[in-house]
Amino acid sequence: MNRPIRVLVAKVGLDGHDRGAKVIATALRDAGMEVIYTGLRQTPEMVVNAALQEDVDAIGVSILSGAHLTVFPRILSLMKEKNLNDVLLTGGGIIPDDDMEKLREMGVGKLFPPGTNTSDIAGYIREWVKENRSF
Repeated sequence: MNRPIRVLVAKVGLDGHDRGAKVIATALRDAGMEVIYTGLRQTPEMVVNAALQEDVDAIGVSILSGAHLTVFPRILSLMKEKNLNDVLLTGGGIIPDDDMEKLREMGVGKLFPPGTNTSDIAGYIREWVKENRSF
């Protein structure tokens, strides 16, 4: 790989709890990735536009609000519209297992519950990018 993996970490909607997103952003940066953190109160449109502008390999959405079945499908739809077909959409937060499975079936990557080892998240992103992106 000619450059570091680029990951956009986003908080969508009115969820103001960003500690987890900041922990993940720091852990991914420590794992050698370039991280763009969008901050709070982003819309799906803002997230996808930032991902396009920043030429990211992955988008990680932190969600605790319960809006995951609305937010992730909307981001996926926008990613398809913008031809971001080789960008991983992943994330984590408070998401029931059944909903994680529904989102995976829609095309969302692996989702991580609270307490997941950050090296597992970095490893997943690294492997996905290695298998799905070409530089």
